Amino acid sequence: MDLEIVNAKTKQSYGSISVKSRRVTFGKLRHLIHENLKETPQASRQSLGLNPCDMGIKNAVTLESLSVHSGDKIYIIDLGPQIAWKTVFVAEYAGPLIVYLIFYLRPEFIYGKKAGKSISLTTHIAAVCYILHYVKRLLETIFVHRFSHATMPLRNLFKNCSYYWGFTVCVSYQVNHPFYSSPGMSTVWLALGSFALCEQGNLSIHLALRNLRPPGTSVRKIPVPDHNPLTKLFNLVSCPNYTYEIGTWLSFSVMTSCTAAYLFAFVGTLQMIIWSMAKQRKYLKEFKDYPQQRRCIFPYVL
Repeated sequence: MDLEIVNAKTKQSYGSISVKSRRVTFGKLRHLIHENLKETPQASRQSLGLNPCDMGIKNAVTLESLSVHSGDKIYIIDLGPQIAWKTVFVAEYAGPLIVYLIFYLRPEFIYGKKAGKSISLTTHIAAVCYILHYVKRLLETIFVHRFSHATMPLRNLFKNCSYYWGFTVCVSYQVNHPFYSSPGMSTVWLALGSFALCEQGNLSIHLALRNLRPPGTSVRKIPVPDHNPLTKLFNLVSCPNYTYEIGTWLSFSVMTSCTAAYLFAFVGTLQMIIWSMAKQRKYLKEFKDYPQQRRCIFPYVL
């Protein structure tokens, strides 16, 4: 069967390609397009669709499943330079580790002579929490997460790193400052316990999600709790990993009484609400038997 490849923006045709079977996946089709029409973008940069207003068909989808026939048009958009998801995650998480350690271990580089003042216990606790959080994220990126997409636009590297690195500068500057004032220790210990619980919960959810997808596949299933009691939150919300993540940063903010940390938690919460609502809509569309009682991110609320 022959398919015409059309630029979704300009509506100009690149030409036609021959496909042996309608069972070919769009992942394979991307490679066939670039192999036969060299002026088209590389496979990793392509977004494909059956019309210019509905792009982004997944790699695992077949031509047959979308009723594509000989003579039909396939629209294509160049997504621009791409970079591996794992590379972006490692970069955006390694940065905060380095930045925070500079403020914590070498305060004289930042504060000058004022750095000689004694450091509060809360500052030490906050440093351990911050560092362990990003070490956890790095280890999850390397050993736990299974990405459904191999790459993302290169511009995301700079956007994501600016977000994480920039907020780390603000938080670490305040918490490691020689004149930093800690909240009461009862508040610190209570918030520390909440921080540790939320970190454990977040990891538990990531492990549960990992086990839903066999290695080397893009299989999608309805997330459900496993033997770990912290995964029971799946019964109430679609994205409990975000729920625990918000709890982590709210706990850190209370522990340190840091304005920048509260702002980081607030901005992160807004973004995770958007992500969770999008994921909820996707689950409801994809799974007809998806539990209707689940909220997006906050039990019984949202």
